[in-house]
Amino acid sequence: MAIQDETIPHVSTRPWLPAALAAVSGAVVIGLLVLLWFGLQEKEVASSKVVDVPFTAAPDFTLGLFDGSSFSLSSALHSGKPVVVNFWASWCGPCADEAPVMQDAARRYGDTVTFVGVDVQDIDSDAQSFLHKYGITYLNGSGNAGSISVQYGMRGVPETYFIATDGHLVRKWNVLTSADLEQFLGELQRASGRSG
Repeated sequence: MAIQDETIPHVSTRPWLPAALAAVSGAVVIGLLVLLWFGLQEKEVASSKVVDVPFTAAPDFTLGLFDGSSFSLSSALHSGKPVVVNFWASWCGPCADEAPVMQDAARRYGDTVTFVGVDVQDIDSDAQSFLHKYGITYLNGSGNAGSISVQYGMRGVPETYFIATDGHLVRKWNVLTSADLEQFLGELQRASGRSG
């Protein structure tokens, strides 16, 4: 008895597979495009320097300074000078760009405006090295910085608040340039009843 060799044509048991693979590939491409669009939207929002704040009157705070003393916002305002509060950290690249700008403004306007830096989410020794590196001489500290940053709704560093002598917030800004700072200090002094 001879066995016949028959070739049986192979019929695919999954005729839907190519269509399913195409659908999955299409969904992945659409998902990536949506993520790209979302990322570009977030970048546009992040590049906008104006930031909304949930308050108009600046919350009072007391900051422990690196020299062992403390700074009180209410006391500083009571002295009759407006206050610039800058949140920063030594590991923050934009903070390093902003540091010389802030120091120059503090040097030029220190007689009429109080500048104070709040170092957040940092190591004190790194922060003090940063201050030394950039020649920062205005008030700076990290004591109580966590609760202060929560009070102010800080979202990231750097963030700077311009507070008039009556305690109202004139402006909040992210990364400052020299031109920004000149403009905002003028606004701050006008809001505090001083000529800019």
